[in-house]
Amino acid sequence: MAYTPRLKEEYKSRVMNALTDEFGYKNVMQVPKLERIVVSRGVGAAVADKKLIDYSVDEFTKITGQKAVPTYSKKDVANFKLRKGMPIGVKVTLRGDRMYEFLDRLVTSALPRVRDFNGIKATGFDGRGNYSLGITEQIIFPEIDIDKVKKIEGMNVTFVTSANTDKEAKSLLLELGLPFKKN
Repeated sequence: MAYTPRLKEEYKSRVMNALTDEFGYKNVMQVPKLERIVVSRGVGAAVADKKLIDYSVDEFTKITGQKAVPTYSKKDVANFKLRKGMPIGVKVTLRGDRMYEFLDRLVTSALPRVRDFNGIKATGFDGRGNYSLGITEQIIFPEIDIDKVKKIEGMNVTFVTSANTDKEAKSLLLELGLPFKKN
């Protein structure tokens, strides 16, 4: 018997039924699902110090459990001393079991460690059923050793869903456990 993440089991058993009841889907293929999670960070100071990219890649690899890749600039910007092809950021795209594991750790252990946390804003939807969330400190993740952190930096987490509307996507993410603020 192979291992299946807790949230994946919960999605199949409870979340699909709850969404079908709420929106009246006639087919299980109509039920929205989480397709991927993209975790990214722009490292603007990497123009001067190339080691910052390596630190960010290591941090993201620890946080997500998957090897992070650097992102490169697409054009020259003289004001920022930026040349085409220089590394300026880091990203990880999570799918499948690793995606559900990351979401589970984000909801159960990382977000509750944020100081004065009372939910995430519901304004990060893009109109097509995707949600973006900004995290200000990487030290909320238990995988990061605070003594080895060079600089406190944030990250962007984007949840890409197969939902057609923001309402469907919000219901899906609520059922999966994301703690949205109460209005």
